[in-house]
Amino acid sequence: MTDLDTAIENVDTSTRSSLSAGAATSAAGIQPFIEPVAMEDDPDELFAGDRGVLDADVRRVLVHVLQRRFLLADRHREQWTLLLDNQGLIESRLNDLFVRLIIDHDRGVAYKQQVRSDEFDVPILLRDSPYSRAETLVLVHLRTVYQRETAAGEPSARVDIEDVEQTVLSYFAESDGDTARRQRAIRKALDRLDRDGIVDEESAGRFRISPLVEIVLSAEKLRELRDWLRAQQSLPDLDDADATDTDETDTDATGIDDETTVEDAAP
Repeated sequence: MTDLDTAIENVDTSTRSSLSAGAATSAAGIQPFIEPVAMEDDPDELFAGDRGVLDADVRRVLVHVLQRRFLLADRHREQWTLLLDNQGLIESRLNDLFVRLIIDHDRGVAYKQQVRSDEFDVPILLRDSPYSRAETLVLVHLRTVYQRETAAGEPSARVDIEDVEQTVLSYFAESDGDTARRQRAIRKALDRLDRDGIVDEESAGRFRISPLVEIVLSAEKLRELRDWLRAQQSLPDLDDADATDTDETDTDATGIDDETTVEDAAP
């Protein structure tokens, strides 16, 4: 027998052994080959060309933080837990974009903040989106009510839309249009503040004020706005709940411009 014949016989023997082993494996209910994994089921790649290292759920939380102004513990319980469990990773990704993550555990709120520096050039990613005059006037009333109720020991502060309208309407000037137009502006302002999580409409026309109002409108900024409104002779006599306030909320997150608008804490 030639060397070639010997080689062929060895190949045939190896092939027969492999086929026999495969048949035995199949008979035992075990697949001899690995089934191909669909791309969307591949744990190491969520999409074609994916080079990310975060799990899908953590990525969704990161996107939520980037898309929304605030992430609230009571509204987004699952995402809040994921955020705290992966805080270092999410902070790292945001810092790569010159964005800072702020987590207020006492109030149960997380938001982002643009990093700014005089020492080196920082590209600005977050766009400032100030509240309108009507939204600011509503905020002044909500912050005053919240401060008064918490100072009285109430566990939560609530307002009715009629109460908001009655008070805030007195803030407007004659040039702001008729009563119907002002009421529409107030209701529109409440709608936006509801979306931002500053108020929560528990029932028709009944709102619970979120602790978030303290972050958006600090006690210091509230005093500035109330003083400005008094100077315009458009603020009715109200109890100065902030007269002895010692709130040390960070005021860098809010601002007041020439049109008395308050910048969002998380633009």
